[in-house]
Amino acid sequence: MKGVITGGNVKVLGRAVHSLSRIGDELYLEPTDGGLSLCSVNSSRSAFASFLFAPLFFQLYQLGEPQPFRCKVLMKSFLGVFRSLPSLEKTVGKCLILLKPSANRLVLQLHCKYGVTKTHNLAFQECERLQAVFDVQHCASSLCAPARVLAEAVVHFPQTLAEVTLGAGPGGKISLQNYVEDEMELKKTMVTELWLAEDEFQRVAVTPGSSITFCLKEFRGLLTFAEASNLPLTIHYDVPGRPVIFTLEDAVLEVHLVLATLLDPKSDSQPPLANGLPLPSDDLPDDLESYMVAMEAEEEPEVPPSPTFPLHTPCPAQSDPEEEEEEEEEEEGAVPGTPPHKKFRSLFFGSVLTPGEQRLAPTQEVLAEDSDNDS
Repeated sequence: MKGVITGGNVKVLGRAVHSLSRIGDELYLEPTDGGLSLCSVNSSRSAFASFLFAPLFFQLYQLGEPQPFRCKVLMKSFLGVFRSLPSLEKTVGKCLILLKPSANRLVLQLHCKYGVTKTHNLAFQECERLQAVFDVQHCASSLCAPARVLAEAVVHFPQTLAEVTLGAGPGGKISLQNYVEDEMELKKTMVTELWLAEDEFQRVAVTPGSSITFCLKEFRGLLTFAEASNLPLTIHYDVPGRPVIFTLEDAVLEVHLVLATLLDPKSDSQPPLANGLPLPSDDLPDDLESYMVAMEAEEEPEVPPSPTFPLHTPCPAQSDPEEEEEEEEEEEGAVPGTPPHKKFRSLFFGSVLTPGEQRLAPTQEVLAEDSDNDS
């Protein structure tokens, strides 16, 4: 694969990498006929982001062999090439991306002023396609607003805040409030709540009284990119426990950020639905239900893709009180922006189903252990 990016698009690519660096430690690349896809997922499988740069984004875009080809590189290495965004805009005139499967190298070449050329050779690993399984058509609520409006709203929350709650109030008003889990802590914590009027949004179609809680760190990263790109941000969400999907769309760019949301412990409703089907539940005392599947895409006769069935991980053995105390200590030391694994439902990951590719069977092998065992 060979791609050449010129002018201000080099900085756009740099901003995208900075936004993805807030998600995970690895960057997944996949050149396709539809453009170059850059994705990242966090270690707890509760956040996923993807940037698809269309061929028109490039001055030159050529697919090589073999196809399809997917690989991943260390995020730290890729980010180092675009570390200084102001420098990219002032000094870099062209960026060459060259993917060499035979040499196991990803070459990034920056052509700067005064004839200076900086060449970076990054090692990569071949990998399977990893994609969050979501469908905005099944989300009961959606809203669209200029990124500037939401960026000015979240600036009132401290950088150390881990989660924020978005809610729909009367008259189409939308609220943002810092989330406090413990009711006892609520009495000692300053609560910040902002209300945005309906006319601040380009579109509001939400269920009255609905609310979701999600991580703020990853959301801030996307807002920074959206505001700099002057793109409106669309939010699709459903009931608590179902993923919230943030989207940005442009003629040459398509962005998705998928975040797990906090389950409502006070809710007595049925388990949330996935593509119209109830998710499997277990008898665990917490809300943990983690699913992950990685599959190879195989050629089959053309059939319409079937609904994706989330796979249920086996129930772990009953833990003793000492182990539960250790888990509580680990959760107290969690990094802000990375939710404690027992609080959020993990997203469902699998191959992207496109026309002509295989259907997802409910008996696919689960390749990741239950996240209760993650360190």
